[in-house]
Amino acid sequence: MKVLNIGSMNLDHVYSVDHIIQPGETEATGQVTLYLGGKGMNQSCALAKAGVEVYQGGMIGDDGQPFLEACNEYGVHSDFIETVDDKTGHTIIQIDKHAQNSILLYGGANQRLTEAYVDSVLSHFEAKDILLLQNEVNLLPYIVDKAYEKGMQIALNPSPFNEKLDGVDMNKISIFLLNEVEGKQLTGFTDSQSILSEMRSRFPHARIVLTLGVDGAIYSDEEHQYFQPSFPVKAVDTTAAGDTFTGYFLAGLAEGLGISQILKMAAKASAIAVTRAGAVPSIPYRSEVEEALKE
Repeated sequence: MKVLNIGSMNLDHVYSVDHIIQPGETEATGQVTLYLGGKGMNQSCALAKAGVEVYQGGMIGDDGQPFLEACNEYGVHSDFIETVDDKTGHTIIQIDKHAQNSILLYGGANQRLTEAYVDSVLSHFEAKDILLLQNEVNLLPYIVDKAYEKGMQIALNPSPFNEKLDGVDMNKISIFLLNEVEGKQLTGFTDSQSILSEMRSRFPHARIVLTLGVDGAIYSDEEHQYFQPSFPVKAVDTTAAGDTFTGYFLAGLAEGLGISQILKMAAKASAIAVTRAGAVPSIPYRSEVEEALKE
């Protein structure tokens, strides 16, 4: 089973601040660092570091060469990454003294996918292969429809949640991976059990993973529900926590592991990631996660 991730690649400009800036406010920053990120790249690196064969699809600009180098370093297949005449996507990220973040996103090359490109990439994959998607690239409804026709398992992280998701036939999604904020935006409910109940009602055949930050995560399918508590740590940067969880969860599914084992592995990987700065560099390798679980 192969995993294809048609997702974003962003150059993350990370600023350390005392507090998240308010409207009309000017705040000096003591430090700025450039990292490789984007939900697509983060999740592909998490999958690769978890030991799964993953292919990254998407677009970069002429300034995106570091992503090809990172794919080579971390073991992500870059065959389907194309360069277009545009700037690579980028973000402006504020990290406050409590390790909370605020993110401003510019899509750039991530918004340059074409139907011909999507058709070409999907032709290399088969039924039951996993397609991972987020909402930081264009043509999401088209990608979902074409992957569904092929019988692929479609995993969706509906982030950022906005009107572009309205065109997606959510009934074609096999696996939802979302946090409480996205759960509220999708269902209108705020508490976890109401979110899951509404999701189960609307998408009865889907697998649903609801992450709850420091309160853990819940998995739900047609027959079972599992709760996984978080591992307490001192957070430094929460930027890639959800992406790490997503990558490790799908890696466990691709390997055929049991859900309780998958959840524990994903939670531990996320706990390690938030103790490190940056997005891609913060994601731990499988050996680190397994060693930490033994302690």
